[in-house]
Amino acid sequence: MYYNILSELKNAVRARKTGVAFPFSKMDFAVLEALAEGGYVKNVEKETVGRKNIISVKLPSKEKSLTDFKLISKPSRHFYADYRSLRPVKQGHGLGVLSTSKGIMTHRKAQKAKIGGEYLFEVW
Repeated sequence: MYYNILSELKNAVRARKTGVAFPFSKMDFAVLEALAEGGYVKNVEKETVGRKNIISVKLPSKEKSLTDFKLISKPSRHFYADYRSLRPVKQGHGLGVLSTSKGIMTHRKAQKAKIGGEYLFEVW
């Protein structure tokens, strides 16, 4: 799940790693693409090693690195938001990620498309 990916990305940034690899799942790949769209991840690619698929992630140098994250929806409590209630994260310096009917997208993209959904997490 994306919970583990967020903590591993945060640890990799703090350890000054250049890249990280994760087991492939469609949900994780979509979350990482949303983070790449926001600039928190440099590059996301699906690779095949033997019979297994992995996600290869390249991290940015310093300009916009993942400092911390906050999980909004959890397995015990799901939080849904419509597009009118989406607010800027950390006064515009963060990024919110939603799971909508059109796929996983950032909160800015969801506001423009006027789509609400399950508010997954915030990063800054």
